[in-house]
Amino acid sequence: MGESETLRIAGIMRESIVDGPGIRFAIFCQGCPHNCPDCHNPETHDFNGGSEVTVGRILEEIDKNKLLKGVTFSGGEPTCQAEPFAALGRAVKDRGLDITLFSGYTYEQLMQRAEEEPALAELLSLTDLLIDGPYIKAQRDLTLQFRGSSNQRLIDMNRTRQAGEVVLWESGR
Repeated sequence: MGESETLRIAGIMRESIVDGPGIRFAIFCQGCPHNCPDCHNPETHDFNGGSEVTVGRILEEIDKNKLLKGVTFSGGEPTCQAEPFAALGRAVKDRGLDITLFSGYTYEQLMQRAEEEPALAELLSLTDLLIDGPYIKAQRDLTLQFRGSSNQRLIDMNRTRQAGEVVLWESGR
């Protein structure tokens, strides 16, 4: 498991300020089981779509920009590719960058899955900011930072691990 690991992605955004705090390299993975009505990225749902790319190739692109604060794993559903995202996450952390993870699963669902899925447990252990929960059209709110509906939480994973309970992220920390 490492840089030769392969991800199926829908695309990347080399510089984003809407996919987490600071200037970010955003990876939009391919494949999502949620099919949320009015999803922002419906083209990412098909698990057979997109293209394959190695972790090493993505790291080459990340390394080109010294202004990055971090890397965002979005989708699709990144936790469906937990093993290659964990490999990428380790390399991202080695570079001193932070990780934001978007998931249509709730924190509680992810933690339950992680009990049976070691790669997911590792991915979550590398995550600094988790944006959890499905997009819910009836709770759409365009004023929210980094997310589309009010049910989705910004979870400070470092403080959550320390506290042993969900701690919401505060802008500017």
